[in-house]
Amino acid sequence: MDNNENYGVWWLVFVNSLFFILFALSFTRPRTGRDWRSLGAFSAFIVALFAEMYGFPLSIYLISGWLASHYPEVDPFAHDTGHFWHTLLGRDGPAHSDPLHIFSEVLVYIGLILLAVSWRILYQAQRAKVLATTGPYILIRHPQYAAFIIIMLGFLLQWPTVPTLLMFPVLVGMYILLAHEEEREARAQFGEAYDRYAAATPAFLPSWRKRVREPEG
Repeated sequence: MDNNENYGVWWLVFVNSLFFILFALSFTRPRTGRDWRSLGAFSAFIVALFAEMYGFPLSIYLISGWLASHYPEVDPFAHDTGHFWHTLLGRDGPAHSDPLHIFSEVLVYIGLILLAVSWRILYQAQRAKVLATTGPYILIRHPQYAAFIIIMLGFLLQWPTVPTLLMFPVLVGMYILLAHEEEREARAQFGEAYDRYAAATPAFLPSWRKRVREPEG
């Protein structure tokens, strides 16, 4: 890696990881075991991502032979090569100006905004002991988990690695299980009011055919 100063920069791994983890922590305000599992899984994904983006490019080493045989003109250890979809699709120009890279950044920002807004509304609803049915909760029942998934998907489009590609479906499954656990608790607390809300509101993907009616009670 002597030929590329963009790797081995561990302070960037630390700073970037800390930024995203603290951002999530500041809004999720974990109180329960479920909250900590949700944040912990996201944090593991973030650390694995930036460890390869700026630290040690393990995935590039694993596929360097394949890259050399299929893309002989590409320097496997050039930092732009880490933007693997840019390389795989044979895009010209810098990876950061690739439309896919720009789209990935949009997804990350959307996810961060959704995370901040949804957890603030959920926290206020929990303090008031009412259902969260405003803001993003008008469209989907679990915007906080959807936000984590959107952020991870954005980073996978931007900088896929073997660990994060393997982690992504596992973490999505974990968030779905956490959502089911959360729903069981909400049903126990709010009963029919939650049933009416759940019947009218999709879990993760908005349905533009339905209008959510705020549950009574």
